Amino acid sequence: MAPIPSDPLTFLTAAADAGERLDRALVRHTADLSRTRLKALIEAGQVTIDGAAVHDAGHVLKAGQRIALVVPPPAPAEPEGEAIPLTIVYEDGDLIVLDKPAGLVVHPAGGNETGTLVNALIAHCGDSLSGIGGVLRPGIVHRLDKDTSGLMVVAKSDRAHQGLAAQFADHGRTGPLERAYLAFAWGGVKRHGTIETGIDRSTRNREKMAALPLGRGRDAITHVALVESYGLHQGEPVASLVECRLETGRTHQIRVHMAHIGHPLLGDGVYGPGFKTKAALLGEDARAALAMLGRQALHARLLGFEHPVSGEHLVFESPLPPELAQLRAALAGMAGAEARR
Repeated sequence: MAPIPSDPLTFLTAAADAGERLDRALVRHTADLSRTRLKALIEAGQVTIDGAAVHDAGHVLKAGQRIALVVPPPAPAEPEGEAIPLTIVYEDGDLIVLDKPAGLVVHPAGGNETGTLVNALIAHCGDSLSGIGGVLRPGIVHRLDKDTSGLMVVAKSDRAHQGLAAQFADHGRTGPLERAYLAFAWGGVKRHGTIETGIDRSTRNREKMAALPLGRGRDAITHVALVESYGLHQGEPVASLVECRLETGRTHQIRVHMAHIGHPLLGDGVYGPGFKTKAALLGEDARAALAMLGRQALHARLLGFEHPVSGEHLVFESPLPPELAQLRAALAGMAGAEARR
C-alpha cells in the first residue's frame, strides 16, 4: 500500500496487501495513530475504499483499491485549559515528565471539575493532547493521589500513549519500568520485605481500598526497604522512613499495604486515623512539621521507563519537597534516630 503524494491520507493497495486486514494495513502507514484509534475511525465511517465507507476494521483488502482516511478535527476537550504552573522535568514531542505537587488532583471529577493536572496539561500542550486517552484523561497512563507528590509521565501522542499504557499494564515485568516512593510510616519497619496481597474496594467504606487474601481482588506487590528510623518508645522506633518499590500499581497500594502490616503512613487520615495519638511520642519539632504537612507523607521519588518511541531507557529522580524535607529533618533530630539502610 502506497500513499498518494498529493494526499498523505489516501493510499493505493498493492498486490502484497491482498488478504490483509484494513486496520493492520493502515497501522503500518499512519505512525501517529494507534490501531485502537484507527478502529474507532473505521467504525465511525471515516475510512472509504473506492469511495464507499467501510465500517469493519477486519475488512480484507484487495490489490488496486483506493483507501481514504479522514481524521476529523479534534472535538474540544470537556475540561478547559488552565494556566496552572507545572514543574516539568522532561519533555519532547511524545511525552512529558512532571513533578506533581501535593494537593493537585489528576483527573476532573465531582467536586474537582477545574484546577486539575488535566486542565494544566491541556493549557500547556494544546492540540497535541487531542484525542489521546479520551477527553477527560488526555495522555494519562498512571496517576498519583491528590495528596501524594512526585513524578508522573504523560503521553503527548497517540503512539506514546499506546506504548506507555502497555508498560504500566505489564507492571515492568518484561521492561524497565521502575517506580520508587519514599514514605514516612509509624513504628519500626523491618529492614527489607515484600508485601503481597489482593486489593479491592472496601465493602465497609467505598471510599477506601482493602487488603485481601491472595486470589481475591487484584494482585498487589510492594517491595519495602528501611532507610531511617526515628525515636524510641518501649524499645521500638516511633517512626520510619522507607522506600517502597511498586511491582504493581493499584489504587492507594502503598497506603493500603503499609497499614496492612501495621505501619500506616504519617498524616494518612484514611488508613491510619487510629495512629494520631502517636504524635505525642514525637519531638516538638516533628509534631509541628507533621501538623503542618496536612497529608500522607508519601512522595514518588523515582520513575524509570522505556521511551515508547525512541526505545531509550529514561530514569528521573525527584528530591523530597520542602514540607517532607522539613519533616525528615525534624524526625532525624529526635533521640534514637538512626540511618539503617
